[in-house]
Amino acid sequence: MMSGYQIALRNPTVTEYCALRVGAGLSPRSEEIARIALPDTLFAVVVEHRGRAVGMGRVVGDGGTVFQVADIAVLPEHQRRGLGKQILDSIDAWLRHNARPGAFINLFADRGVDSLYARYGFRPRDPQEPGMCYVME
Repeated sequence: MMSGYQIALRNPTVTEYCALRVGAGLSPRSEEIARIALPDTLFAVVVEHRGRAVGMGRVVGDGGTVFQVADIAVLPEHQRRGLGKQILDSIDAWLRHNARPGAFINLFADRGVDSLYARYGFRPRDPQEPGMCYVME
């Protein structure tokens, strides 16, 4: 890892989680839902720089049939240094050790980062088998 950076295998705190999402340009999440969600994380990685959280990634799901890679975020001033790759390397290693054959590994990616995820085997779904979601209003 680059000088001054450290990978911590831990959940972000509620404050870190909310700040990293907003700081990295992801949709904001309230502290209330973060407090509910974070304890149910299967695996998490936080990138720290001089004791401050500057990146994160999580795996959520049922731990058997479905795993979802979520909340991959790196603050803009720390991007383009391989930190996203370090986060995904940690997540990929955990998934390869813990997910059984036949498990679905999912993610929703932002535009322009598909090549980062492709190196880990993620591919767009066939148009005849659409992935769908809705956001609770």
